[in-house]
Amino acid sequence: MADIVSESMIEENFKEIKEDAQNSGYYLNTDEKFVKELVSGILTNRMRYGFESCPCRLTIGKKENNLDIICPCDYRDDDITEYGYCYCALYVSEDVIKNNKTPKPIPDRRGMKKEKSLSETFEDKNIKGMKCLDLKYPIFRCKVCGYLCARNTPPEKCPICKADSERFEKYI
Repeated sequence: MADIVSESMIEENFKEIKEDAQNSGYYLNTDEKFVKELVSGILTNRMRYGFESCPCRLTIGKKENNLDIICPCDYRDDDITEYGYCYCALYVSEDVIKNNKTPKPIPDRRGMKKEKSLSETFEDKNIKGMKCLDLKYPIFRCKVCGYLCARNTPPEKCPICKADSERFEKYI
């Protein structure tokens, strides 16, 4: 694989990200030059690390230690809800676009305390093993968009945000 990201790679990936965003109800930053710089960073990280981590965060170690920052990151939706844009400002809210707001730096949620899953909460209350729900299948949750599905294994790709199966957690 080449060491340098080509313009055609950036353009192709930009179109894919833009189409995925439109099909999933998300909005990209309207500054196309800025977005293409982010796409270049994502592609550079793919070449460098073997996965598309956020270009605005520090990637350390193996992929499994960085699953939360593979674009779209686990924090995107919470950032958009609270600030109107994600940490790197690739994804923005409709309000930001309509009112021509300029994203400003926001806190990185990566180091903050994570919200416990329902199954972890059950474990904390020492009711692990207790038959709380009589489910035919376990529930898996996409850590990127929150999509829930009941099946024996997570889907290969999230049908909503297209995150890989490794971005799912067993929720219940």
